[in-house]
Amino acid sequence: MDTLWAPWRMVYIDRVNEDSAEASCVFCRAAAPGGADSDLVVHRVGRVVSLLNRFPYNPGHLLVAPVSHGGDLGALDPGEFQEVAGELQLATRVLKSELGCDGFNGGWNQDRIAGAGIASHLHFHLVPRWSGDTNFMPVLADVKVIPEHLEATRAKLLAAFSRQPPG
Repeated sequence: MDTLWAPWRMVYIDRVNEDSAEASCVFCRAAAPGGADSDLVVHRVGRVVSLLNRFPYNPGHLLVAPVSHGGDLGALDPGEFQEVAGELQLATRVLKSELGCDGFNGGWNQDRIAGAGIASHLHFHLVPRWSGDTNFMPVLADVKVIPEHLEATRAKLLAAFSRQPPG
């Protein structure tokens, strides 16, 4: 099995995991009303927040998280889980219409042993995919090219989410 090395993430992960208080949690901060643009939030609704991944695998890589701080999917109440599922469904429609992707990878990693970089706050990854989105750079140079700046992607998605009907 090949190993995907992403050492640039450790500075961020170490900082997040050192700060165990909810106030320092990236997802809690993003979910707070009036959160900073630097949190890369694209949508807040009910008990769910969606934000761009600061270390994306592809353009539009979203993190969808419940507002409540906790790392266990089984601890979500059924209504909260339904809101998260609804947001994931909405996000696939928005990403497909705004970015023109052909498909998605999605899921979550629960606990450090499963690969969660931020295990203290449950979140789901939604990664847009395009036909032929792997080119020579990752194969030959071990480099992933992200063709659009996070702020440009965020602006597109903020506008797209705001045009969606509620609920």
